[in-house]
Amino acid sequence: MGNKSVLVVGGGMSGLTAAVEASEAGCEVFLVEKRPYLGGRVTQLNQYFPKLCPPNCGLEINFRRIKQNPRIRCFTLAEVTDISGQEGNFDVKVTLYPRYVTEQCTACNKCAEVCPAERPNEFNYGMDKTKAIYLPHIFAFPAKHVIDKQACLGSSCNKCAEVCPVNAIDLGMEPKTVTLNVGAIIWATGWDPYDVTKLTQYGSGQYQNVITNVMMERLAAVNGPTGGKIVRPSDGKPVEKVAFVQCAGSRDENHLPYCSGVCCLASLKQATYILDQNPEAKVYIFYIDIRALGRYEDFYAKVKGRENLFLVKGKVGQITEDPATRNLTLVAEDQEAQRLLTETFDMVVLATGMVPTTRMQPPANLTCDKDGFVVGSVPGIYSAGCVNKPMDVATSVQDATAAAIKAIQSTVGR
Repeated sequence: MGNKSVLVVGGGMSGLTAAVEASEAGCEVFLVEKRPYLGGRVTQLNQYFPKLCPPNCGLEINFRRIKQNPRIRCFTLAEVTDISGQEGNFDVKVTLYPRYVTEQCTACNKCAEVCPAERPNEFNYGMDKTKAIYLPHIFAFPAKHVIDKQACLGSSCNKCAEVCPVNAIDLGMEPKTVTLNVGAIIWATGWDPYDVTKLTQYGSGQYQNVITNVMMERLAAVNGPTGGKIVRPSDGKPVEKVAFVQCAGSRDENHLPYCSGVCCLASLKQATYILDQNPEAKVYIFYIDIRALGRYEDFYAKVKGRENLFLVKGKVGQITEDPATRNLTLVAEDQEAQRLLTETFDMVVLATGMVPTTRMQPPANLTCDKDGFVVGSVPGIYSAGCVNKPMDVATSVQDATAAAIKAIQSTVGR
């Protein structure tokens, strides 16, 4: 009989799925996540397509399965630093970075109320700020505060420790290293949005009202930086005319040569956010072709029929800003009308693609292609989710379940 334990690296939807499936089949599971909470980028979504429902119900089901399962042990703020051994007997070194808040934390938020220091809120992609001690988001699991040591004023302030009713603040915490012995490993570290500051022709990083599709998700979310109101970042005014630029950096040999598969559907979904809030608003989607495959064809057909939604087949060449109004002018080809189109908008949303995390940090035991997607591994180490290819949440769950089955087979011996 082999080593019936599995290490899952990455606590997003793929990692959560792999962890609960392997554990409920009888394996001991160690779940390692670099962020201070589980759930990954799904936690930052406002709604799923095609049902347009919030993701927190599905996440809560997985969190409950974890809470009720003694065979799963979670490590947040953790990173795998070394893997050695072979299938059925891997030794894995994991560095645990300090939270500076102990398990006694009850998330009462008294600490944040008195904290004088602030930091950019990466959960909202920098569109607002939190205190140096903060709860990552309202549905965070584990529901524990964490301290950003770079923003914290340290012991010279100490206000958070003074007000904490359970003495959960420990500014003296140090990183630790643990070694785990497991029979199989599942690598499910997910994806990052493409760096749109490289798209200089679109003014990203220069024009405040040019945002990305992931930022739009947070603008529309009730726990986002604007309480769910879709407004211009420059002045907080409700949007009246919005452009979505599809394939922003994707299907482009100078940036991402591939299609991420979900961006068209995400923009159609986000168009409903705008039109639901303001039916009089006008939304333009500039696209090369709309990719809504299989069961998503009905979603595409339903949304494209919305009043004040305009689909323009053509590539956007340039975006410029009027410094006085912060309005944005797009120059694009309109292939169907066979003309060059110039339109002015309140805000522009760049539909950026998925970049696998393995592109920047390829694990030594996995083989990646030129774009960073996993294409091969040693026996006993399996990849799951968007490190394999771009995919939506439902497909990620299926892929993670398949990886869990392979891992279970490795743990019972050959």
